[in-house]
This record gives sequence, structure tokens and C-alpha cells, in this order.
Amino acid sequence: MKENILNNINNPHSLEALYRENKTTFKREFNTLFPEIKENPTAIVWNERLNYESDSISWGIRGELLFIIIASFLAGIIAKTYYFLNWEPELFFQRNVGFVVFPLLAAYFIWKQKLEPKKIIAIAIMVVVPLVYINLLPANPKSDTLILAGIHLPLFLWTVLGFAFVGDRFKDFRRRIDFLKFNGELVVMTTIIVISGGLLTAVSGGLFSLIEIDIEFFFVEFVLVWGLPSAIIFGTFLVQTNPQLVNKVSPIIAKIFTPLVLFVLVIYLTAIIFSGKNPYNDREFLMLFNLLLIGVMAIIFFFVAENTKDSGRNFNTIMLFSLSIVTIIINGIALSAIAFRISEWGITPNRLAVLGANLLILTHLLFVSYELFKGVRRNQSLENVEKAISFFLPIYSLWTIIVVFIFPVLFGFA
Repeated sequence: MKENILNNINNPHSLEALYRENKTTFKREFNTLFPEIKENPTAIVWNERLNYESDSISWGIRGELLFIIIASFLAGIIAKTYYFLNWEPELFFQRNVGFVVFPLLAAYFIWKQKLEPKKIIAIAIMVVVPLVYINLLPANPKSDTLILAGIHLPLFLWTVLGFAFVGDRFKDFRRRIDFLKFNGELVVMTTIIVISGGLLTAVSGGLFSLIEIDIEFFFVEFVLVWGLPSAIIFGTFLVQTNPQLVNKVSPIIAKIFTPLVLFVLVIYLTAIIFSGKNPYNDREFLMLFNLLLIGVMAIIFFFVAENTKDSGRNFNTIMLFSLSIVTIIINGIALSAIAFRISEWGITPNRLAVLGANLLILTHLLFVSYELFKGVRRNQSLENVEKAISFFLPIYSLWTIIVVFIFPVLFGFA
């Protein structure tokens, strides 16, 4: 893309075609190239066009805000389905929590990007089939495979959302990185909305308590049920229509927290030695250890996505490489612990699921760490790191399919 921009800098028609082909990549590469061509009049105009930031808030294209309002209302209706069907809330959300938000977000990107009918049909099938399947599984609250399916199904629906997000550019690794970046920015925006909503709720509860009116039932049945999904949906809308709201905050968060997370993990691993706790004999500790691993892995992906302009040999990349090495150590401990438990007490659905996930994460981490090492050693950009990250995303999706659809049958729904 960078070479195409440079070769066509004096060809307005070709530049416009390149921009419309992939707006995100065009903007990224143009901003990287601009210091070299900043004297060119065409480049000056494009720089203003791409980087102009309005002080006003955009409410999207025509009908977009209405779409978001309707989607938020539908999310609340879906979340209340257990009430209409007279189901136990725990049983309903164990199976269907992912369907409250992800299909609606996928519909938003389908509508926004005007995807072709065959892709819409494919996405619909990827939503409807799991919906029917998960709700036909035997209602056994103690079934490990049902619990595993309930945990992994939202992850699968997240990959379906990614499929809708990338649209017609499924093979474009940068588009997959854009999806990861979108998720990080969505977390930031949703957190702000939830904190604001929480403060409003606290103030409202305090005011009504002064006049001896209890609004706890209203809060639980309506504010939580409609408010939490709406925060995610509305956060998506704001991130997409007003990227200037968070696109400067997220890189700062990434740069600040990379060394902090690394420091905490090193201290944590040291503390384990003296704490007497270990994941080999303590099942709950092993579960928390794996959750820590997944969280740190997600943080690495987010940090890479937010530092796409960095060259290899700088402080942030060195910190990322160090963080990936520490995460590999954590993964190795978790992997050896689950292998020990399998050798001692045999294979169960939970142990096999954790073993597979750890092997997949370890393989992915090794690829990412190797590319980070090359970036640090040879002072290269993070493009190969992005490729290593994006290459594995469909593999994670495949693993969720195995756990959701194959594990229950393989283990007799136990």
C-alpha cells in the first residue's frame, strides 16, 4: 500500500481508489509516509482530509442511531427471554449469554458495510445453528461438557462478529488487527459508559431512598438487563462513528500498562515460590492461573494492535517482547500442571479443554515472541508480529467449535 500511495501521489483518481479499497490501511500507511512527502501539495490535502478531527460528536450516517436504539432494545428483550419462557435464569444465561449482544453487533456491521447476501447467509447460519444446538443439549447442571460449551460459545460468537467486521477482506491480516484494536477501544469506551451509568444509578438509588422508595427491583430487572448490553452496543457505535474519542487514549494506556503488567507478573511469579501455592495440586489455583494466562495474552494482542507504528528497537517493543517471554513461562507452568493432573487422574473434559487451549496459546506465543525478537534485534516494524497474531485467530475459532460441538458428544454429555 505504501508503494502504491507513493507511486500515485500525483494521481488523484488512483489515490481515491486506493483509499476506498481499504480506508484503515490507507490512512495508516499514508501517515507513516507523510514525513517524506510533506512538501507535496496533494499530500498536504490528504493529510488534512485523513487527520482532521472535528470537535463535534458524529451521530453516524442516516438511520444509524435508530439502528443502535432498536438493537439495544432487542438485546434487553433477548436477555429477558428466560422470563417469557419460564426458564431458570442461570440455565438460560449459561447457554445463551453470548446471543444477547454478539448477533446484534454482527448485524450492525453487516448493515454498515453492506455485505453481500452469501456472507449474510453464512453469518446467519453460524448464529442459528449454535443457538439451536446449545439449547437442545441435555439439561444437566453438573455436566462439564455443557459448562465448557457455555464458556466457549461466546468466544465462537466473538469470532463470528470478527467475520462480520472484516467483511470482504477476510484474508487481510491488517483488517484482523483492526478488529483486535476495535475490541480494545470498545473495552475502554464501554468501561467509561458503565462507570457513568453506575454513578447515575447510585445517585438515583440514594435520592429515592431519601423518600423511602426502594428501586432495587427496577434496577435488577430493567437497568441491568437493558443497560449492560446497551452499553456494549452504544460503545460500538461511538467507537465506529467517533474514533477520535478513544484512538489517542488506547495507545497511551498500552504504553503505560505494558511495563506495569510485566512488573506485576515478575513479582507474582516470584511470590508463588514463597507462597506455598502451586497449580499442580490446587485445581482452583490452576483455573485462576489459566485465566491470568488468557488475560495477559489478550493484553499482548491489544498492545501490539495499539502500537502498529512502532519500529522494532524501542522501549515499547522491548517491553512487549519481555512480557511475551514471561507469559510463555506462565504458560509452561500451567501446561506442565495440567499434564501432571492428566497423568495422575486421567482425562476429563475440563482437563482436555485446558490442555488444548494451553497448547494452542503456547504455540501462538512462540510465534509472536519470535517475531518480536526479530523486531527488537533487527529494528523492524511490528508488521510480522501482526501477521503472526492474525494468522492464529481462525485457529482459535476452530478450537471453540471443537469444544462446543464435539466435546459433548465425545464425552456422552457428561
